[in-house]
Amino acid sequence: MGGATKSPRRPASAGRKFGDDPGSVADAQAAIVMQKGFLDDVIDGVQLGLLAIAVICVLLAAVFGSSLPVIFPAARPVYEALAGVPGFVRDLPALAQSVWEARPSSLEEAVHLGAILAAEAGDLLHRLPYKECVLVFSWATYLWETSLDIRQRDRLHEVRRPLSISTFISRQVYLEANAYGLDKSSLALVKGAVEQVQTTLIIVYDLIPALWRAVGDLASTHLGMVPEQHLIAHSVMFFVAAVAVSTALSLPFNMYSTFVVEKKHGFNKQTWGLFVSDAVKSFLLVVLFGAPVVAAFLWVIDKTGSRFYLYTWALMAAVQLLAIVIYPTLIQPLFNKFDPLPNGELRTAIEALASRLRFPLKKLYVVDGSKRSSHSNAYVFGFFRSKRIVVYDTLIQQCTTEEIVAVVGHELGHWKMNHVPRMLAMAQVQIFLVFFAFGCFVGEEAMYASFGVEGTPVMLGFVFFQYLYEPLGSLLQFCSNAVSRLHEFQADAFSKRLGYGKQLASCLIKLQIENKSAMNPDPLYSAYHYSHPPLVERLNALGNPHVAPKTE
Repeated sequence: MGGATKSPRRPASAGRKFGDDPGSVADAQAAIVMQKGFLDDVIDGVQLGLLAIAVICVLLAAVFGSSLPVIFPAARPVYEALAGVPGFVRDLPALAQSVWEARPSSLEEAVHLGAILAAEAGDLLHRLPYKECVLVFSWATYLWETSLDIRQRDRLHEVRRPLSISTFISRQVYLEANAYGLDKSSLALVKGAVEQVQTTLIIVYDLIPALWRAVGDLASTHLGMVPEQHLIAHSVMFFVAAVAVSTALSLPFNMYSTFVVEKKHGFNKQTWGLFVSDAVKSFLLVVLFGAPVVAAFLWVIDKTGSRFYLYTWALMAAVQLLAIVIYPTLIQPLFNKFDPLPNGELRTAIEALASRLRFPLKKLYVVDGSKRSSHSNAYVFGFFRSKRIVVYDTLIQQCTTEEIVAVVGHELGHWKMNHVPRMLAMAQVQIFLVFFAFGCFVGEEAMYASFGVEGTPVMLGFVFFQYLYEPLGSLLQFCSNAVSRLHEFQADAFSKRLGYGKQLASCLIKLQIENKSAMNPDPLYSAYHYSHPPLVERLNALGNPHVAPKTE
């Protein structure tokens, strides 16, 4: 009994972090998802750098106090701006009280106050540092959206499934979706940074006016045209040149997305020939349809005076309605093939559902979405008594007949509850606000001079105004997405009332898996970016018993 006792052999899998067999695909995928590369190191470095700068600034302000601008003259504008914040906050109650006491008590006083405010606003527009405002707005929007991207990226690095999806999403599928999301996130972060640098250079070095002058010089040299006498023609040529430059700058990112990211994760079906063909067609369509719209837009402004916003709004509303009509019937067939859905169980079921809901179905198509990608979809389009339903061939491949009918029921829910007209109405309100606000800036010489432009060419004014409008546009898009998500819940509930709740839930899960969509998105990121609710929220709303309410 004096010999040493031999300890039992430890199983090879004991102590493994993920609990899978050695060398399993899931563990390998988990290692990829967890791994933080160069881009993550850059993000961490920037965050630490900003934190260090903030701490240093606080320490300098604490040590030197009001002497800081004298010692570091470059810090004077920042110091003066921040120094005024406490006083402004302290004076807010008194300011609010004075505004309340000065409220108009009659219509005449209200009109007088409105005139005073209008005069003050006009004076402010004369003194506004437009270029600096554009840079601040642009960078503020970029930093906000990048912070959301980083929050989402942190979620994508997680390898443990939330309990809320663990009953119907396998670990392997969850990791594959996160890996796909990380690759898209990396591309989006790099693209966003490059585009922000491009925007900054364009603004700082007045490259938009430079392009305007270059187009004018070419027109004068080769066409014998005097740009000042043909502003609309000059503007249209500038529009074409700007579209060409924008297309060229975005092309490398589109190529990488299609032939690297999408191909890596099994989605891309495009050939290089098809990609080039699509790019050329898209450019030509933008030019052919955009140029007349630009010309009409400028002509209306020139002819209708100070209330042009009413007429341009009407023009854009007509253009939008026309686009809704011609896009599915004339434009989309240039890129995809639409065939009548063959007779069979699926066609019979969809036609029966349409008849049951008195939906004026005129045509039922299947589209070759698999020609470019394995992503899937179904949608309804058309006006009045001429409605069409389109089902992607990829959806037919991925889901059962009942599940596809459930998705069509969801789409018909949008029709039944007038979601499309509501969203169109919201879009019209936004367009009106854009043109009304533009009316305040269109003749503001200080804005044009700030960007190095002589005169007040409307085309350039609208370009500059779009930069100024960017923060408000982002806010309105956030509101639009919130309404869209509400509509999605309502359409899901409609399909459930038709008796397809279980089938719709099953199809949503399949599509989430097939599309490798984010399984556990950051709440703030999804609230800002998503027009559709996350999967778990939709399943909970459908009353799916397999969805747990808590996460690990």
